[in-house]
Amino acid sequence: MSISRYIDSPFFEVQAYRSDPPQDAVSFIGSPRKHPYDDSKIILIMEESTSDSAILEFRTADVLGAQEMPSPVNAEGESYSLVRLWVRRKAVGIRYEPFEVDEPLHFMHETDSGRDRLKLHVRQMRNK
Repeated sequence: MSISRYIDSPFFEVQAYRSDPPQDAVSFIGSPRKHPYDDSKIILIMEESTSDSAILEFRTADVLGAQEMPSPVNAEGESYSLVRLWVRRKAVGIRYEPFEVDEPLHFMHETDSGRDRLKLHVRQMRNK
């Protein structure tokens, strides 16, 4: 399955928390997407400013709260949805990690040029 299928999926609607953030949770900031084939999971495209670009997957049952964040605007004047998700501590998440097929494998996060290519790819896919 192409990574584009994960990034191009529709935005995921989350229910915002109504009180203080959950105590036993860890927050992640990014653009939420519906999982392409499993309604019990959510995809989060991490915001570049908080960490290296990454695509994370969580079970929706492990999401304890959400907060809408200000929507960033790209150079073309387009904005995209950004949320802070609180995920239950000790829950299992999956980080999708692209690599270049070669011998040995070249993981994108290991080199500056790989990180730059990954950030460009995520930025292009987010703006579609």
